[in-house]
Amino acid sequence: MSRSVPDREHLVEAILALKKEKNAVILAHYYVSEDIQKIADHIGDSYALAKISKELNTEMIVFCGVHFMAETAKILNPNAKVLIPDLHAGCSLADATPLDAFVAFKKEHPNAVVVSYINCSAEIKAESDFICTSSNAVAVVNAIPLDKEIIFAPDKNLGMYVQKVTGRKLLLWDGACIVHVNISQDKLTQLQLDHPNALLIAHPECLPGILDKAAFIGSTKALIEYVTDSEHTEFIVATEAGILYKMKQAVPHKKIIPAPAIESNSCACSECPYMKMNTLEKIYNALYYELPAITIPPSVHDRALHALNNMLTIAP
Repeated sequence: MSRSVPDREHLVEAILALKKEKNAVILAHYYVSEDIQKIADHIGDSYALAKISKELNTEMIVFCGVHFMAETAKILNPNAKVLIPDLHAGCSLADATPLDAFVAFKKEHPNAVVVSYINCSAEIKAESDFICTSSNAVAVVNAIPLDKEIIFAPDKNLGMYVQKVTGRKLLLWDGACIVHVNISQDKLTQLQLDHPNALLIAHPECLPGILDKAAFIGSTKALIEYVTDSEHTEFIVATEAGILYKMKQAVPHKKIIPAPAIESNSCACSECPYMKMNTLEKIYNALYYELPAITIPPSVHDRALHALNNMLTIAP
């Protein structure tokens, strides 16, 4: 039987009631909209949310992010029912790594240790030795013996950054995040001229030309911490614009400027269309119908869990 979604005025109240009734926990990535972050039980980047997912003792997780994140939660907490508000909330990095092509690439380098960025499918995780996030990619690569060849996938820009920091030669898969490569270097240069006192800080998924100009490079969480702890009062932030909500909460007295996108949108900043597919209405429906639910085949689960656990043993 279908059920109409409550009107906007009563929607949050209805979601919270359903959440309590079903012993559910709402997880949200920093990149989803403010109205979702306001009702989430936990907000974080991929690394923090992976750790939280594993530690939760709950019957149901509603993961407000993208598909690979919900898959990760299910792998780490197989006994919980993991829901995602929109099953089509994907990721350009995950899409850029077809399983057959990746397996073929691995066969060309049979002795390589495979480090895969968490922004990939469960099947790619199962083909990996280690998973990493932008928080701990450098630490994971540094933990691998120097005599080992390393495949790094799927984000080439993050891989080049890790290669530069660690001094290790990596075999890079050619993938990229549509959000971070959509930041306009020309517009960013002009923005820096317009705001000469602003520090540029950037996520390592950005293009090298942006990273070379950045005063600080770090994961989503690290960027928030940097802005919070820094004595500077003005920042240009080169990553997905959803991060600005938490930054402005942490430092309302500081000026936070989003890096400009190549293609204009409502905020002229770089936004992830997949993250923005999460809505309060879809969260309500997910909780009410307990769909869409994430399932992971056992053969994939066990190997992907091994790679994720290898990551979690290495401090970022």
